[in-house]
Amino acid sequence: MPEQTATGTFMRIAAALQTVGVFFQAVTAGLLLSTEYGEALHGAGARGMYAASMLYVLAAVLGWRPGGGPVRPVLYAAGMLVLASAQVVLGIARVASVHVPLGVLMFGLSVLLLGHSVVAGRLRGRTAPAV
Repeated sequence: MPEQTATGTFMRIAAALQTVGVFFQAVTAGLLLSTEYGEALHGAGARGMYAASMLYVLAAVLGWRPGGGPVRPVLYAAGMLVLASAQVVLGIARVASVHVPLGVLMFGLSVLLLGHSVVAGRLRGRTAPAV
């Protein structure tokens, strides 16, 4: 059971890093429009957010395969990685009309996944009431 707890903690940390990364991208998108250093920050943030998405996939796979957990988090994490890949392509192509709404969608999904992982972790930690 300690392995599942460590894996669950790793997944929650990875989900939090991904959420922070997507939020940082929203902040630097505003800086991109208003400062000369915004593009460099947004580019660096994109690399960090993509790395956080890959870390989330790794955590989900470790929770599923060796940890004996469900496969659903792997599918969610892989979906976020696909969305992050689309964001990179759209950002490089400068298709802001799709890039920006997709970023908003990614932030909402990331917050939802983070909340789900935190709640699921708390529910797993509960014990059955004494009868």
